[in-house]
Amino acid sequence: MVIPVYNEAATIAELLRRVEGSGVASQIVVVDDASTDGTASVLAEVAAAWVGRADRVVLRHERNRGKGAALRTGFAAATAPIVLVQDADLEYDPAEHARLIAPIIDGRADVVYGSRFAGGEMHRVLYFWHSVANHGLTLLSNMLTNLNLTDMEVCFKVFRREVLERIELREERFGFEPEITAKVAALGCRVYEVGVSYSGRTYEEGKKITWRDGVRTLWCIVRYNVTPGVKRAKLPRFGG
Repeated sequence: MVIPVYNEAATIAELLRRVEGSGVASQIVVVDDASTDGTASVLAEVAAAWVGRADRVVLRHERNRGKGAALRTGFAAATAPIVLVQDADLEYDPAEHARLIAPIIDGRADVVYGSRFAGGEMHRVLYFWHSVANHGLTLLSNMLTNLNLTDMEVCFKVFRREVLERIELREERFGFEPEITAKVAALGCRVYEVGVSYSGRTYEEGKKITWRDGVRTLWCIVRYNVTPGVKRAKLPRFGG
């Protein structure tokens, strides 16, 4: 599991408690993207408690680079056969990890996306225009990838490690979402969706994505579907 973190001092300790409590994560890699709000101090205590455990890692960027960059750092350190992305802000519930990895464990999927819009799960009602933008960007992405995702921008994404090893990621910020989607599609991965709950935050509560990220996402959808840049070797079946 890879957890990118930026300025989440209020939530990171509770998030990690819930992750450990889910009993799913065989490995946890936390990447602090140069937080300035006290997150580093919280993670220093976590790292001290994890001393001697090779399956628990805390890494830190010396300057803020963005979610995509933090995920690249985390993916490089991940050694588990299944890698799950979990945000640190408690918008997504670690109790749902077992459901997310099930299609890979069962041998049906190479990649699993959560979806806030499928499966009838509970979600907090927030911004109308965010929802419109999300649906629009997912639709455009689907048109170019020929996937039928309902939530391309979702945090919860799960990968067989072999998939990540064959993809070169470039995006520093939230452009990671359309980039990884385009490259997963180009690789011919078996993709599943699992409905997840969502407890979204307001900007006053710490939400970070902005309209500028939406513009970048639009550009990334086009760019990475034209030149996906993947290693096109056939993926072996999971566990094979």
